Amino acid sequence: MTAWSCKRHDGSQKKKVQISVYLDQAIMTMLGDYAARRGQPQSMIAEAALASFLSPDADARREAAIAKRLDQVDRRLARQERDIGIAVETLAVFVRFWLTTTPALPEPAAQAARAKAAERYDAFVTALGRRLAKGPKLRQEISEDINPMDNSENPP
Repeated sequence: MTAWSCKRHDGSQKKKVQISVYLDQAIMTMLGDYAARRGQPQSMIAEAALASFLSPDADARREAAIAKRLDQVDRRLARQERDIGIAVETLAVFVRFWLTTTPALPEPAAQAARAKAAERYDAFVTALGRRLAKGPKLRQEISEDINPMDNSENPP
């Protein structure tokens, strides 16, 4: 190891120690690319990385970063839970409405209805595909501010 000095911005000298380190080629390439993008010497970036890794608050920073990512995941899961709840409620309301308004058909008419239903179903799937591809999503049309205790639909 060799000591060498480095001039600081204030004119004072700072002793630095030179070491030899063996790096994997991929890491060396990443270090070189990063240094080139930042316009900084590789040794300065390596020194900063080592200082960060060895600092006493490195664990706290890592924990804070993990906590931030977990919060993001939690928010995404909450949105997914909300969206699934909307989908389930939509399906339940539709099925209840359909069952209460659609009478059973006699067998000769039922066969014709099944044929027409297949045609209508294909049209439905096509329309759904178009809406999912470019239209607004139902979850975007439903306000997140709806109060579940709001009984304005069913006044007392």
